[in-house]
Amino acid sequence: MNFIKDAFNQSLTRRAFVGSAASLLTLPAFSSAVSSENNALTVQQVIDIILKNIPVPPIANTTDTLKAGSPDQPVTGIVTTMFTTLQVIRKAIALKANFIIAHEPTFYNHLDETAWLENDKVWQFKNDLLKKNDIAVWRFHDYWHSHKPDGVLMGVLTALGWEKQYNSDKPTILSIPTTSLQEIVKRCKEKLEIAHLRVIGDLSQPCTRIGLIPGAAGGRRQMQLLQSESPDVLLCGESPEWETIEYMRDAQEAKIKQALIVLGHSVSEEPGMSYLVPWLQPKVQGIPVTHVPSKDPFQWL
Repeated sequence: MNFIKDAFNQSLTRRAFVGSAASLLTLPAFSSAVSSENNALTVQQVIDIILKNIPVPPIANTTDTLKAGSPDQPVTGIVTTMFTTLQVIRKAIALKANFIIAHEPTFYNHLDETAWLENDKVWQFKNDLLKKNDIAVWRFHDYWHSHKPDGVLMGVLTALGWEKQYNSDKPTILSIPTTSLQEIVKRCKEKLEIAHLRVIGDLSQPCTRIGLIPGAAGGRRQMQLLQSESPDVLLCGESPEWETIEYMRDAQEAKIKQALIVLGHSVSEEPGMSYLVPWLQPKVQGIPVTHVPSKDPFQWL
């Protein structure tokens, strides 16, 4: 009886996860029903499959919730991406894919709260486009980072050709053959397809120890890694310019031989969502899974 009670409580916990504050929907967890339309998997069933393959307890107040669409709609195709941009939505429509799995928010704030946007023309345009084309959007952030190893980090390492340098004991620190900061900059631009990078440091500085924190981890975490692990160079996605950036400027004046490469948030984690495709495709056979990059949003003038 305790086993049955525990299973029931776990089911309730999982339902609480998918119905957290960021979602307007209450979704059943691990539904066994299959859509009657060609026996296709539903959006919820795809989500269930993903979560079953990430063996961590339910994450309280997770952002990984449905942002648009219905959990019961049959999935015709899946698109993975960093941000659900209008271009990504249009590409999904062209691919006849009605389920977008995005790493970051769809509606311009961490929890995808939309009450404050109801009279906003940009939000209305995007929301109407999603509704008109019956596209579901699910954020896959907290759980993908909780995968062992971190799905985003492994995607970035693989793209950079450094996957063999991964150390599970210190996943954000890599040891590579000695190379110059200039060569690391070149490698990042070529491998990650980044046109321009922001760099602080001596380009001739030799580097053997790399710190890697893609995305937006925050200045304190970035500076703590610089302090505790003393990497020759830190690669980060983005950083407030009044935090790590100023710290590194002062480090240069203090003759501390550390450098910083700012990749950009979107492009620094995009490989992680591309890495999701070969991970997910065998688990949802019969449903095409395609990565559509949201790319760097900036023009460089």
